Amino acid sequence: MPELPEVETTRRGLAPHLEGRRITGVTLRRPDLRWPIPPQVKRLLPGEPITGIRRRAKYLLLGTAPGSALLHLGMSGSLRVVPGDTPVNTHDHVDIALDSGRVLRFNDPRRFGCLLWQPAGETHALLAGLGPEPLSDDFDGDYLHALSRGRRASIKTFLMDQAVVVGVGNIYAAESLFRAGIAPGRAAGRVSRAQYAALAAAVREILAHAIRRGGTTLRDFISPDGLPGYFEQELFVYGRAGEPCRVCGQPLRGRRLGNRATAWCKSCQR
Repeated sequence: MPELPEVETTRRGLAPHLEGRRITGVTLRRPDLRWPIPPQVKRLLPGEPITGIRRRAKYLLLGTAPGSALLHLGMSGSLRVVPGDTPVNTHDHVDIALDSGRVLRFNDPRRFGCLLWQPAGETHALLAGLGPEPLSDDFDGDYLHALSRGRRASIKTFLMDQAVVVGVGNIYAAESLFRAGIAPGRAAGRVSRAQYAALAAAVREILAHAIRRGGTTLRDFISPDGLPGYFEQELFVYGRAGEPCRVCGQPLRGRRLGNRATAWCKSCQR
């Protein structure tokens, strides 16, 4: 599933083509993706200028005066801005036509993505209760330390909890814990304040770097310009169980935590 850097890369790629444009029409080639597509999408979007495209966690919000189209890419979804006469492929489920003559096209082969509606001034139920953005000033080591007291769950599971912080999925949790030198199986409540400061800094640095590098290409992700992300070439632990650690050379360990594959270095992470 695309993680925060992939979604942010998508947002940045789409913004110059969408912001300030007027929506001239919406074509829905099926009534649902993961969930039914609300009628407001087709009824309220046409004729509206796009006020902006922003990201909240792994969701994109296409803003207009009456409300926002809420999009999630799911496992295999992608968004492209293409000429209006571009032939439609099998899994091109949604077109949002623009006054530029181009179309924002949502392709989703597995249909695990979504297109929903958030009325102006309201917060959709999917966004309610989410933790802070990891690149915001609300996220730091003191915040993580205070929230983790008494938690017995593993530090990796804790870090991936969207109520704790949004958008830190399996890839970037594993890489951040490696950089901070923390074993992923340690109980969250037994990680010190200093270690949480290092972890928060690692999360911010790795996510920012991954965004600059265009995200991580795993399975289906491609950026809006059709190019793959390149952060995958720099992974230290994710998906590398049994391979030598890039720092100390010891074989990386592997296990499952929270039903997710986890790799770490026993020598570098304590």
